[in-house]
Amino acid sequence: MKRRTLVLAVVLSLVLLAIPGVATAVTPAWAPVTTATIRPGNATLTGDALCTSNFVFHDAAGNVYLGQAAHCSGDDDDAGSLDGCLNNSLPLGTPVRVAGASRPGTLVYNSWIAMDQRGEVDVDRCVYNDFALVKLDPADYGAVNPSLRFAGGPTGTAPGAMDGSNVYGFGTTFDGSGLRPHAKSGVSLRQGAGGLTHVVRMDPPGISGDSGSGLVDAQGRAFGVLSTYSPRRGVNGAGDLSRMLDYMRGSGFADLTLAHGTEPFVAAPPPAPPSQDPVGDLLRDLLGGLLAPLG
Repeated sequence: MKRRTLVLAVVLSLVLLAIPGVATAVTPAWAPVTTATIRPGNATLTGDALCTSNFVFHDAAGNVYLGQAAHCSGDDDDAGSLDGCLNNSLPLGTPVRVAGASRPGTLVYNSWIAMDQRGEVDVDRCVYNDFALVKLDPADYGAVNPSLRFAGGPTGTAPGAMDGSNVYGFGTTFDGSGLRPHAKSGVSLRQGAGGLTHVVRMDPPGISGDSGSGLVDAQGRAFGVLSTYSPRRGVNGAGDLSRMLDYMRGSGFADLTLAHGTEPFVAAPPPAPPSQDPVGDLLRDLLGGLLAPLG
């Protein structure tokens, strides 16, 4: 009786494997952090727009992606505009050069395009849903490690940073020898637009070229994507990652997963709190057209 049960279990297992649509998710084998050439924070070039990638993602088939900001592939005619429902994007399929990659990646998702296709009318979402996805060439999968430079992680996805919490991120600096990442740390001052965006003060602040870079909270959880900068106030706006991913998954990427870092997260010393809360002035800047995309 026991043998018959065992044989039946084996047969059922084989039958399940043969059913179309029943598949086992594939988790990529990441390169060692010491030799990986593609990591969060690597620069991306879409058209002539230089930006910074945020996090590594993968799907059930084992494909590997880098996140960036949607406005990094925006049409030049829309430069300086924040409204993704009115702006145009370069089409899906556009090649994206990625620092450290041997071949260009491919733009496979852009929230501006998705909002246009879905007929989005929510003004806040149109302004703050600023996320895009670049599929890496399979030839470069073996060069990827998802760990954040300087801090390790990410450890997961946060539902949103709490006001006053410490935040950590990275940017891209160009010097005489090329593009180099640098660390950032700061404080989340306030959430806005119903949690769709976070106002953060960091040292150094995100500037042109840092668009799309990722932010994590004090537990190493990914929560934000740098999108805007107010030079008058020295603060940045970061789109809420969890909400932008929910929108993306509703647009055809249901099985996409944030890759956790292979290195443990180690928080840097907490930054000094800001001397004042510039949120009110920041909102006036936005209404006055003085808050601009980073890229």
